[in-house]
Amino acid sequence: MNTVLVIVIIGLAIMVVVSLVRGIVAFLKTSKDDLATPGSGATPMQLQQNKMMFARIKYQALAIVVVAVLILLNR
Repeated sequence: MNTVLVIVIIGLAIMVVVSLVRGIVAFLKTSKDDLATPGSGATPMQLQQNKMMFARIKYQALAIVVVAVLILLNR
C-alpha cells in the first residue's frame, strides 16, 4: 500500500511541475500589447495561465492529502 501511495505522490508531483511549466509558458507568450490594452477582457493566454495555475493548486492539494493518508497509515 505504501508503494502505491508513493507512486501516486510522485505522479502528482510530476503533474504539479507540468502545470507550472505550462502556466509559465503561457505567461511568457502574453505580449506587452495584451497587458497594455485595458478593458479588453482576458486574452486566451491569460485564460490558459489561470487554468494552469488552478490545476497546479489542485494537484498540490491532492498530493498533500495523499501524504496525510500515508502518514496516517504508517502510525
